[in-house]
Amino acid sequence: MDKLFADPTFWVAVSFFLAIAIVWKPLSKMILGGLDGRSEKIANELDEARRLREEAQELLASYERKQLEAEKEAEAIVARAREEAERLSRRAAEELEHQVSRRRQMALDRIGQAEQDAVRDVRSAAVDLALKATRKLLDDKIGDTEQARLVDDAIGEIGKRLH
Repeated sequence: MDKLFADPTFWVAVSFFLAIAIVWKPLSKMILGGLDGRSEKIANELDEARRLREEAQELLASYERKQLEAEKEAEAIVARAREEAERLSRRAAEELEHQVSRRRQMALDRIGQAEQDAVRDVRSAAVDLALKATRKLLDDKIGDTEQARLVDDAIGEIGKRLH
């Protein structure tokens, strides 16, 4: 064994292993620290990516809800517009029907008034004609004295009927 301690190769090997052992601890800490830092950085990036993905999914879900709400609101607006159009259409039809019936009634009233005017004119003409015919008959058949007596009788009759 003395020979072993006297051999420079042995001491080179021992110093090599000692140098490796001395350098190994800080070097392994540095390598492991670098690897740990890198893995921690990757884990943080993955966490950030998950968080961003979750936010994106929440945002997408929010926009989808808003889109559905907007579609429902648009459908409600269209439904209200249709109802309003139908109501206005019914109202316009009712007003038109009312105007037509009112104008029909006015036309019937005018026709009735025209009929009454025509009847009155015919009666008036008939009375005038009857009076003329009666006057002519009386002039031809009855003398002046008889006419005076008939007028006096009629005047007396009017007095009795008025009281």
